Amino acid sequence: MTALSFLLPDGALEGHRAGDSITVDGDEGRHGAAVVRLRAGEDVLLTDPVGRQAAARVTATTKTRFTAELTAEPADAPAPRPRITLVQALAKGGRDESAVESSVELGADAVLAWQAGRSIVRWQGAKKVKGVAKWEATVRAAVKQSRRPILPRVEGVVTTAELAERIREGEADGCRAIVLHEAEQRPLTTITDALADARDILIVVGPEGGISSEELDQLQAAGALSCVLGTSVLRASTAGPAAIAVLSAALGRW
Repeated sequence: MTALSFLLPDGALEGHRAGDSITVDGDEGRHGAAVVRLRAGEDVLLTDPVGRQAAARVTATTKTRFTAELTAEPADAPAPRPRITLVQALAKGGRDESAVESSVELGADAVLAWQAGRSIVRWQGAKKVKGVAKWEATVRAAVKQSRRPILPRVEGVVTTAELAERIREGEADGCRAIVLHEAEQRPLTTITDALADARDILIVVGPEGGISSEELDQLQAAGALSCVLGTSVLRASTAGPAAIAVLSAALGRW
């Protein structure tokens, strides 16, 4: 059985060596001790969200925390190249959260919420705070599930104008944006060579009602490329993960 992963605070593994003991408390400690019911002798994987992991063995537990001894030197994960950011339009029925979960498991390095024109869901005021918090919890769960060494950031929510400006500014810094659109004729698989030298790739996915022609024009004018995944029209929850899988394979991330 694969060792369960537990997220530590940023920098928690810094300076530690094999043989050192670390106490895991807070939500992660309670989950391990009270929910998973870890016992002494069980192996776990401790993840420092800045990109460091270490195998460890549980030595003691209480009702709210557990202590583990590092069985290997903490290892630093190399920075992913290119970096992939999922720009996910807000969607109803939890489809946006599902997209975030699968995309992070498949390798998304950051997540940006997009308040698209056809998004039925609206993040305003307290709803924005609650929505970002829910996405952050989804990202944490996906990182633990996939045993990834880096915790992707949820970068808040942007309007179409703000997204276009980000794409425009990124063009000069090695960033490329890909807009997935069902009416496009150019498949994603035909443009992967043009992305090989990109520092950062933004995958833009629309809501359940799709991306309007006005939004598409605005994003293309900012420098985004538009393409289609294949012959099937995918839901808002599956398009992003599918694109990330294609790019991860084509660009050597997998």
